[in-house]
Amino acid sequence: MLAPKTGSTDAYSMILDAIDVGIYRPGDRLVENELAERFGVSRTPVREALQRLETQSLLARDGRSLIVASLDHNQTAELYVVRGELEGLAARLAARHATVEEIGVLRDMVEQDNALTGDPGALARANRRFHKQIHLASHNRYLVQQLDLVHRSMALMATSSLAVEGRGAIAQAEHDHIVKMIEARDEDGADEALRTHISVAFVTRLKQEAARREDE
Repeated sequence: MLAPKTGSTDAYSMILDAIDVGIYRPGDRLVENELAERFGVSRTPVREALQRLETQSLLARDGRSLIVASLDHNQTAELYVVRGELEGLAARLAARHATVEEIGVLRDMVEQDNALTGDPGALARANRRFHKQIHLASHNRYLVQQLDLVHRSMALMATSSLAVEGRGAIAQAEHDHIVKMIEARDEDGADEALRTHISVAFVTRLKQEAARREDE
């Protein structure tokens, strides 16, 4: 159980975090009183948080119930286009503005995360931390805000592309290359490296979806 807090903002954050880490998956029904009990808050902030999440299209209506939204093929494709553009810009700005200490953290992350390639769940969490660190290293608060919105929507995907056999090791090699470009202060190289990383992840996801359709 996540640590209880109070207020609608905290209820919003806790529900969002629960979706992000997979406690609630696309299609799961969210019940107001159950959420209030889980997070140790009253029903009013939970109700306000659910309304906010519905407005952001992270929740959808199923009759009178609210469920965690899911993304169709076109929505997924659109999300990856936006993500590629914004992530590429973040890497470009990180190559320009990141401090030596921030680059050191990115390098440490890559080296430590190499040990997680056999654990897709742990690697997916580490992957989010790595990308968030690049966002912060861009030193552009408005870009960070937009990328936060994009990554919230990524939580609506039923599975991680890192679950595909062999993808973890490839993604880690791509992360290593991204950091090398940032270390070299190569803005064009960093931009291209991260865009390519997102593109490969999208292709992997498309293959993942195609294989799932064949099994149905």
